[in-house]
Formats: sequence, structure tokens, C-alpha cells
Amino acid sequence: MGSRFVRKVRTASGAVAVQVVTRRGRLVEQVEHVGSAHSDAELALLLAVARERLLPGQDGLDLGEVPIVPARMGDVADWTISSSGLLDAAVAPVGGRPVSASAGGRVVGTSAALLWQVLTDGYARLGFDVLADDGFRAMVLARIVEPTSKAQVVRVLDDIGAPAVSVRTMFRSLARAQAGDYRGRLARACLAHSARTTGTAAMVLYDVTTLHFESDEDDLRKVGMSKEHRVDPQIQVGLLVDPGGFPLELHVFEGNKAETKTLIPVLEAFQARHGITDMVVVADAGMLSAANLNALEDAGFAFIVGSRLTKAPYDLAEHFERKGNFFSDGQILESAREMGTGGATRSRRVVYQWSFKRNKYDDKAINALIERAEKIADGRAPLKRARFL
Repeated sequence: MGSRFVRKVRTASGAVAVQVVTRRGRLVEQVEHVGSAHSDAELALLLAVARERLLPGQDGLDLGEVPIVPARMGDVADWTISSSGLLDAAVAPVGGRPVSASAGGRVVGTSAALLWQVLTDGYARLGFDVLADDGFRAMVLARIVEPTSKAQVVRVLDDIGAPAVSVRTMFRSLARAQAGDYRGRLARACLAHSARTTGTAAMVLYDVTTLHFESDEDDLRKVGMSKEHRVDPQIQVGLLVDPGGFPLELHVFEGNKAETKTLIPVLEAFQARHGITDMVVVADAGMLSAANLNALEDAGFAFIVGSRLTKAPYDLAEHFERKGNFFSDGQILESAREMGTGGATRSRRVVYQWSFKRNKYDDKAINALIERAEKIADGRAPLKRARFL
């Protein structure tokens, strides 16, 4: 969205230039020079002309006796006056008021020193300064301020007044990150920070997400199953976090790799890196496969896998025979079930909880589907808009 406004700037000769500026965001698209004023009277005349060009033909509102603030040359900072002239209050530009000690100031740069201090302190508190790599730290912290490319990191650092690094330095830090096992060193720092704050790493939570790319496929970016029904190449990102949500381990997999096949490699890497086996792994229904659960047990991990049921399972038949479909809100039932196929079956403990709120939500959703199907069947709604009937 563009904007237009009148601007007053001091020129090298000491005059005040009046301009009509057109800007889109931070980009100045056009500057229309109206004229340069050397006195208060000339400045007032040029401002009137500029306002007419800015809003041609627009009359002012009749608000009665509204005091008009006269335009003054002295209101525009004069950077051309020497420092000795600033100290002499009797010196005044032609047609203007006497120069004060504050006139003549000019902004030559800005600095977000507090922001940079907070970011660097947080980086050190997490233990990431163990890398001792200023280029890597600059990339990480600059992208917190503004997510951008490596080439634009230099601009972001310059905008906030942070210590500058060159693009070449950042690319060299990427090479060092690969050769120096930055991922492993940062993972150890994350676990140490989690242990300091939570006191234990007895439980970890795992989930997977996908990142899409508008590019061709390669060895890593491949077209795979997408929850957003996209056909772009993607990668799988597996994240292991502590109970407070703090990241402990991050891994990247091919885009066509099944989610269920990412859990074991992440846990094995975590186990090898830290020597921890006595843990409980919490995952969602995407990780629910007999092979995964067997592999978790074989590796010495306990697990909790959550899943939402759309209908009552067969192993609750005894409850329905005795009490029908009555449940109290939050009621918990337990049973055991054989999971797996062939000779790989194992008995699993299953815990069910019934929620009144969830039941009402499901009933509402089912009734909405029935109503939609009836409208399609009666010809009141088009069939092509329905994904299924």
C-alpha cells in the first residue's frame, strides 16, 4: 500500500527543500521537488503549493477560528552549521529564529543495543556460545529479528547496529558447522539446559512436520504424502522436545519417508549421543505402528502413544453389556490388546478416557454431515462441492 506526504529537508546550501514523496512500504518510489526556501515566508508559500499537489482540488473543513502554526526555517535541523555556531545563540538564519543547541543535529545511524544484548545473553544462557563462532551466531540471531536470506543478514545487523559480519564469513561458518558437528554440540547444550530447568529428562515428546519447496526434486527434497495435499517437493523434520517444549534433538529426512520410520532413528541418535535409555517417549497417532512399538521396547524405551477413537473398540464390549453406553465425564477404562501381525504380536496395555465435551463435538460434526448429505440427496446442494457422501 503506497503513501504520499510532504517532506522538508535541509540542503547543503542551508536552504529548506520542500518535496512531495511517494513511498511504498520502505521503498521511496518518487520524489517531486517543489522548491527551496531561504526564509519563513518562502517556506510557507512552498508548503501551500506542496499541499495542493498532494491533494489537488480538496477544500479544507470549516472548523471556525483554528490557529495556524506558521512554518519556520528553524524547525528544520540544519546540519550545515558548524559546532561553534551552535554555541552562539545570537546567530540566526535569515528569516528564522535563533539557533539553539539542539538545532543542527543529524541522525547518522541507529542502534538497537538493548535488543542485541538480550539476544546474545539468551544465546549464551542456552549454552550455544560453546561453538565460539561469531558468524553462526550472527545468522541465528539476525533471523530471529527478521527471517531472511544469508545475503540479507548483513543488512539486518546493520539496521540494529549489531557487530557486522561478511557474507563470506557466514558461508565459512556453514562449512564449519558441517565439519565441527554443530548439531551434536548444540544438542548436548540443549539437554544440559533442559536438565538445569526441569531437573530431569525422563520424558520426551516427538512429532514430525513437513517443509515444502518450490523447486525440483533432489536427494533430500522429494514429493511425498502431504497433509495439505500439496505436490511440491518436501522434507520431513522430526523434533524431540522435553515436557516443557524445549527442543532436544532435530533431524531431517527425505520427503517421501513415512513418519513412522523417523521415530527410531531420532531416538537411537539421542541414545547414542547422551547414553540415555530410561525414558518415556510420547508420540501421536502418526507413530502408532506395531513395528515402531516393538522397536521402542527392544531399545529399552517406554512409550505413550495417543490416538483419538471414532468408535468404541471391541475390547470394551463387557462395559457395554453391563452399563450400555453410559459414561461419566473423564471416566477411564483399561484393557489389554494383542497388536501386530504374524509372530510379531505383543500384548499392549490400552487406556481409554471418555470426554463429554468431545462426545458433543463429535455428535455435532456427525449431524452436520448428515444434514449436508440430505441436502445433496434432495438436490438442494451440488454434489461436486462434497468431498464424500
